Amino acid sequence: MDVPEPQLNAWKSVLDAHAAVVARAERALAAAGLPPLSWYDVLWELFRAPERKLRMHELADRVTISRSGLVRFVDRLERAGVVSREACPTDRRGAYAVLTDAGAELLRKMWPVYAQTLNEAFASHLEDSEATAVAELLGRVAP
Repeated sequence: MDVPEPQLNAWKSVLDAHAAVVARAERALAAAGLPPLSWYDVLWELFRAPERKLRMHELADRVTISRSGLVRFVDRLERAGVVSREACPTDRRGAYAVLTDAGAELLRKMWPVYAQTLNEAFASHLEDSEATAVAELLGRVAP
């Protein structure tokens, strides 16, 4: 089954816009001496979670990293001191990824750089009504 051209063009635009903004954010974070955007994504999901912790499979579902890749990634974050692991009391095979105080502090340092990039590369190109329309349309795809 073919994808209609208008929808295919819309999808391409979503991917192109995402790639452009992510590339700018990565450059800005690197220029500020901060870790990559993937660190922010994981730290943010943990920050938002109850008790600032998530089971590893829950964290994998919330970020764009495969489950196997996430285990190695959390190893790196743990070595950096921004995440710790905690055994799951109800499942001896399970573990939680837990945001440390150092992780919350790093998140606070990363946000202004990321926010400035989002404003310059994305938000400044949309009127409020357009941003609302984009959010509603994409919300139908990923509710």
